[in-house]
Parts: sequence; C-alpha cells; structure tokens
Amino acid sequence: MPTAPEATPSPSVLARIRKTPFWVQIVAGLVLGAGLGYLARTAEISWLATTLETIGKIFVQLLKLAVPPLVFTAIVVSVANLRNVTNAARLAVRTLLWFAITSLIAVGIGLGLGLLTNPGEGTDLKTEGLKAPKSTGSWIDFLTGIFPTNIVTAFTEVEVLQIVFLAIVTGAAILKLGSRAEPVLKLSESVLELVQAALWWVIRLSPLGTLGLIGKSVAKYGWDLLEPFATLTVDIYVGCALVLFGVYSLLLRFAAGLNPLNFFKGAWPAIQLAFVSRSSVGTLPVTRRVTERLGVPSEYASFAVPFGATTKMDGCAAIYPSLAAIFVAQVYGIDLGIKDYLLIAFVSVIGSAATAGLTGAIVMLTLTLSTLGLPLEGVGLLLAIDPILDMMRTATNVAGQAVVPILVAAREKTLDLAAYNNPAGELLDGSASIPAQASGKEAAPSAA
Repeated sequence: MPTAPEATPSPSVLARIRKTPFWVQIVAGLVLGAGLGYLARTAEISWLATTLETIGKIFVQLLKLAVPPLVFTAIVVSVANLRNVTNAARLAVRTLLWFAITSLIAVGIGLGLGLLTNPGEGTDLKTEGLKAPKSTGSWIDFLTGIFPTNIVTAFTEVEVLQIVFLAIVTGAAILKLGSRAEPVLKLSESVLELVQAALWWVIRLSPLGTLGLIGKSVAKYGWDLLEPFATLTVDIYVGCALVLFGVYSLLLRFAAGLNPLNFFKGAWPAIQLAFVSRSSVGTLPVTRRVTERLGVPSEYASFAVPFGATTKMDGCAAIYPSLAAIFVAQVYGIDLGIKDYLLIAFVSVIGSAATAGLTGAIVMLTLTLSTLGLPLEGVGLLLAIDPILDMMRTATNVAGQAVVPILVAAREKTLDLAAYNNPAGELLDGSASIPAQASGKEAAPSAA
C-alpha cells in the first residue's frame, strides 16, 4: 500500500524574512520606524523613543567600528594592485577629473537653487547665544590634519584623512618594494576580507538599523522642526535629486552611451543603504559590489570606489555647503558676491576630502564658512536638522561614487556591457566578503 508523501514543513518566519528581497526589508524598516517614531512622539512613549534611538545608535556604532581597518586595508590593497591595471595612471587622473567635473556641476546646482529660493530669508531664527563648534574646519587645519603625528591616534580617534594618507603611503611603498613587501600585501588582503565579512553581517541588520534611525528622527524632531528650515530642506532634497537622477543620468547617457535605468537598477541597494546609514564608508562594501555588478573591472573598482568613499561627496561637499552658506549669510544679514560664490565652488572641489566619508558634513560646512568669513556660530542653527538633511546628501554621495568608475570604464572601453545592461542578482547572497582581487564578472550576491 503506497504511503502518503510526507508534508513539507512550512518555512519559519526567519526563513521567509531571509528570502525577502533586501530592498523590501529596508523599505519595511523605514515605514515601520516612521510609524513607531510617530507613535512615540504623539503618545509620549519615552521608552519606545529611547529604544528606537538605542537601536539606531548601535547600528551606526557598528558601521563606524569597521571604518579604520576598512579604509586602511581597502586603500592599501587598491593602490598596491594598481600594478595589475593597464594604464593605471591615466585611469587615476581621469577618475579625479570626473570627480571634479561632477562636483562643479553639483555646486552650481546648489548655488542656483540658493539664489533662486533665498532659503534663509524670513526664517526669524534666533542667533543669540549660539556658539561656534568646538571642532572647526580651516585650510590650515585641513592641510595639517592630513599628516598624522601619531599612527595609533589616527586609528583610535578615527581620523579618516590621516588613515587615507597612511594607506596611500603604505600602498606606494609596497609597489616600490615589489616581492619583498608581498607578505604585507597578503596580510592586508586577508584583513580586508575579514573586515568586510564582519561588515556584511552588520549590513544584514540594515532593516533593523533603518527602523531605529528613522524612528528616532521622527520621535525626536517630529515635523515642527522643519518649519523654519522648510525652504533649505526642500532645496537640499531637490538639489540632490537633480544631481542623483538628472545629472548622473545625463552623464551616463551622453558621456558614456549607457542606459541610466540599468544603473539605478543595479546601484539602488547601495543608494538606499547610504540613505539610512548616512555613512559613505559604512556603505563601501555594498558600493563596490554594485559597481562591479554593473560591469566595472574589479581591479579598477577596488581603487576607484574606496578612493571615492573618502573624497567624492557631491551631496555633503557641494550641494549642502553651498546652500548652507547662503542660508547662514541670509540669517545673519550678510550679502554674498561673485567672489564668495567662486570661493564656495573652489572649496567644494578641493576640500571635499574633509568630509571623509563619515556621518555628517560639519567639518566641510565650517571649512566653507571660515573661508567666506561667515559666522561659525551659524553651524549651530543646522545641527538639529542635520540628520534629516544628511540622509539625502549621503545617498547622492554614494551614487556619485558608483557613477564615476562606470563613466571612466565605459570611456576606456573596459566596461562589461553585458553585465551593465543586465545587473541581475540580489546583493547579499553567498560569501559575505568581497575578495580583494575578485573577478569583475563574479556572480552578484542576493538578499539574505
């Protein structure tokens, strides 16, 4: 007598969550976080607000924890592996050139919006009692801050510019010594894979981190905070959207002959993670993965993406400081002239490394204000609203960090067009780490 087939056990809730696309998990976390934050604020549920804040804080702390070893080893390995890249010097120069071009376009859009909308007029904000930030940016601080006085301090205090400097010097020394430095390169590659493996676990927690970060912002600030900053907030979001969806799309279409929709299809996981985490460096492994998935050769992506994560900041270093400088000047009743607007453009292109891929752009803002001679106390006006602004700024940063390598690779005829036109696969499948010298045609991972 034939036996009845055994019933297949239904998948657990955790298994169903793991099979849900990563972007759906992020959106769900965002919606649920906003709802819980609104509930905590309107019903004055203090424990819920504290819980949301704690969840978001722990998530950002975990991302920041990986910053020093990730930045150092990623840049060491990428510089050392330039010996495997044909025309490496030309690629590096063209990458920097496109960084500058897109930054100039972005700052132009920021200035145009500021002059058109006058975000600081009629805000009626009180400036009495405001203090300048303890840590300010100046050109002397920026230049001297690049060179560490103590190697240990550079890592323990997360001085990203100093870590980048040390990494570039180390990578160049490895290139100079050749085979004698091979053990150091192998160690750096191993540490990089280890850090990225651990960071992928943190990235898998992004939906939970999103819930906490968005919930905390809604619970703490609500919508009343936006009223005096409404024009500035709209300007920054519109400006970033124009760069993110307009400028980048036009460059991909006309400078590289590519379909922009395929870019957004492939790069969206990195863009949305940047939006909620507010950290270009924390998003670095995802940015590199999506860039390779879009057909950029691994050897070039391993250089361009880490370099861009610490210096390519169209949102934080171009759109934001230009609009914020106009806002602060108008609040204090100071008129800006052509010379001032040219200085803003100069600071945006040259000083963008001051943001260094970490959450926030306070250093870049103080650098801009001090260069223009505007009151540094104006920074205090923007501190409360900064997390809301920083989400869109960072998403724009990360999109630009992926766009430029694609533009350069396409114009150099090294872009895998088949991969770009069909960026298939989810993001977080298979190996948790990104091999230091993985093939550019490696299968893309899928959502956990």
